[in-house]
Formats: sequence, C-alpha cells, structure tokens
Amino acid sequence: MDAIDCKILDILQADATQPIAAIAERVALSPTPCWRRIKKMEEDGVIRKRVVLIDRRKANVPMSIFVGVKAPRHAMEWLDAFRRLVSTTQEIVEAWRLTGETDYLLRIVVPDVETYDAVYKRLISSLEFSDLSSSVAMEEMKYTTAVPTTYVVRK
Repeated sequence: MDAIDCKILDILQADATQPIAAIAERVALSPTPCWRRIKKMEEDGVIRKRVVLIDRRKANVPMSIFVGVKAPRHAMEWLDAFRRLVSTTQEIVEAWRLTGETDYLLRIVVPDVETYDAVYKRLISSLEFSDLSSSVAMEEMKYTTAVPTTYVVRK
C-alpha cells in the first residue's frame, strides 16, 4: 500500500458511492488503474465491504446503551453461547471482548428504556451472567466508522 491507496481509502470512507472516475481524478490516476487498486484492496481484505450508514434517530433507535458484561465462568461453551446470543440479538450493534474487570462490552441501540428492558430480559433469560452493568449514553460526542490511514505501512 502506498500514499495513493491511503488517499483512495480516505475518499471511500467518506463516501463509497463516488464514481471511480471522480476518485481517480482526486488521486491523479486514470480510472482503470484506480479501479484496479480498489479491487486489489477488496481482494486483500483491506476493504471488507461497502455499506450504508443509517441515521439512528430517523430509524427510531436514538438511544445507545453500553452494557458491561461479566461472565460467570471462563469456558468455551459459555463463550460460544454468548457469541450466538450476540449475533442473534439485532439491537446489539457492537460487541467487544476486553481485558480488565469487565469481560465484554456491548453497544445496544433501542428506541427507549422500555425496549432496552425487554432486550435485557431476553439476554438474562437466554444465558447466565455474573453481572450486566448498563450505562445510557447522554450525548454522542464523536462517531465515525472511518479508520485512520496514517498508520498504514507504505511502500
């Protein structure tokens, strides 16, 4: 990867719907070499997929709740069941395994507290937990899906 690839990634992360010709012009390439670079980054897995970002408020899920999870035991059977539960709960939009006091961190998006309570009850009826600690986000200060390209190893 080189500086042109990084610039292409920055452009795509800002707006993946731009035509190849427009991207090529911005990085001073002709369309075919630009398209080849993008295809190579897709084949290499650098670009995993292109998606649409939805405004959560307009989709009626304005509330983000962060849930710290403590596992009752550290066993593969529990972890596998937890992974299944996370993957089948549509309100869970992020899940992270952590070091430290909290074993996992979930981000759940819902319309309101009542809906979160229903999600909470589904979780605790599906699997045993040592602790679930919820925090309601008061303000979204920064949210981006863009990854910094300044750390990409360049040729």
